[in-house]
Amino acid sequence: LHDMLDSRKRYPSIQEAFEVWKNHVVSMGYGYKLGIDLPGEKRGYIPNSQVYDKIYRKRWNSSTIISTAIGQGEITSTPLQIANLAATIANRGYFYTPHVVKKIEDMPLDTLYTKKRKTSVDSHYYDYIVEGMAQAVAGGTCRGTYLPDIEVCGKTGTAENPHGKDHSIFMGFAPKDHPKIAIAVFIENAGFGAEYAVPIGKLMFEKYLRGEIPEASKATEEFIVNSVIMPGNAL
Repeated sequence: LHDMLDSRKRYPSIQEAFEVWKNHVVSMGYGYKLGIDLPGEKRGYIPNSQVYDKIYRKRWNSSTIISTAIGQGEITSTPLQIANLAATIANRGYFYTPHVVKKIEDMPLDTLYTKKRKTSVDSHYYDYIVEGMAQAVAGGTCRGTYLPDIEVCGKTGTAENPHGKDHSIFMGFAPKDHPKIAIAVFIENAGFGAEYAVPIGKLMFEKYLRGEIPEASKATEEFIVNSVIMPGNAL
């Protein structure tokens, strides 16, 4: 972020640099509704340079908005957008508009849901992200989703919650090559990403890819089913 926004060798102003970054993010499905065939979808929020010009009176740099790079800034997103990002990374740079209806008898599916939506980021950059997500499962914060015969890629997240315990987040896809499933898990008041979101993600991968929860994961399943994580004042 520092190199992109503060170096005048690449862009003549921080405003222009930030707009390039914002447009890349929007091309990956953020800031606007994805268009799923369900009512009530939210759009999330991606600020533009004018927002920061107004807040900081045009006197800002990468350090001023560093919280944006670690998930604590003005950006908001939906679980659907996070799952869609996992699919985009799995596909190395493109996604299909998410949809629930796969097929209607005697009717072709709307081309909106069959057309590839390519991002503005060069596809080869996704290879680095995929490798990093694979390593996160092999020996990082996502190792709880490790499967011995299926290479899983993942990323944890912890959303700070000023009203109580933090929220637990995981996003990922599997297998690494020729992927079949991409998911996002968001568990309110559940703490670090590795505490609840990761084991739930593993169970989801196993159920989808194997068709059942294997005996070795039954204890994890029982723990998740019997956990109570709602805040004490919840009804």
